[in-house]
Amino acid sequence: MSSDALEVRGLRKHYGALEVVAGVEFAVRAGECFGLLGPNGAGKTTTLKLCLGLIEPDAGEMRLLGEPVPSRAREARTRVGVVPQFDSLDPDFSVAENLVVYASYFGIAERVIRARMSELLEFSALAGREDARLSTLSGGMKRRLTLARALVNDPELLFMDEPTTGLDPQARHLIWERLRRLTQRGKTIILTTHFMDEAERLCSRIAIMDRGRIIALGSPRELIARHIEPQVVEVHGPGLESWIPRAAPLAPRKEHVGETLFCYAADPEPLLAQLRGRTDLTYIHRPANLEDVFLKLTGRDLRD
Repeated sequence: MSSDALEVRGLRKHYGALEVVAGVEFAVRAGECFGLLGPNGAGKTTTLKLCLGLIEPDAGEMRLLGEPVPSRAREARTRVGVVPQFDSLDPDFSVAENLVVYASYFGIAERVIRARMSELLEFSALAGREDARLSTLSGGMKRRLTLARALVNDPELLFMDEPTTGLDPQARHLIWERLRRLTQRGKTIILTTHFMDEAERLCSRIAIMDRGRIIALGSPRELIARHIEPQVVEVHGPGLESWIPRAAPLAPRKEHVGETLFCYAADPEPLLAQLRGRTDLTYIHRPANLEDVFLKLTGRDLRD
């Protein structure tokens, strides 16, 4: 029996003439945090809906927690939690009532969920807020309540679609810490996010998706080592145009984006030596990161 929490092979989905998911294949190991990244319109959310059996595929095979999808998707979903991209909490209910009503969809009795209420609220940093109305909660609190709601059935696997979008840094860091706790407990997490630092911090492996296809797969470190030079120097300032010809032989790859020149190199010292002491240029020297990989593979053009 496979130890994978999710297996996807040859997955395809069309909407009219547009192929939104084009032969996607990947597997998510039990107990890992797996990131599915891509620009808007890459097919991420459609892929998640297919994996949950919420929409029918045109082709492909999927197994979710050992169950074939979509034929036994309903049975698999009883062991799954979902944090959607947008909160869908009931504004007419209190914090506790939102959890009780959601638990009833899984056939969980009110006395059972109320016995776990303090544990769920403590985990989501909402202790003492049982009777609070949603109108009194901040955006971060609502997002944490959505996370608590996804845990009412003690799921083996969590699908999280952009869980920290719109949150301030404090709220983001709190949710990161809670997600790490879940993986330490053996839970499996499938995460989509537009925050590359979030994926780099949380995910053991990442698939980058674009135009319906997976174009890269590996750990954050593997992807950085495989696809990008290790050092980056970002340069801008009024003297940039005149300095660019001098930079050309010193960096094997460069990108001129707006007012900034991105120089990628294994050895940045020759570049830095030319930049030191110049008053007409400002620069940042940093190691390459997952965002550099993402932009190299998917481009810098805006996607709407």
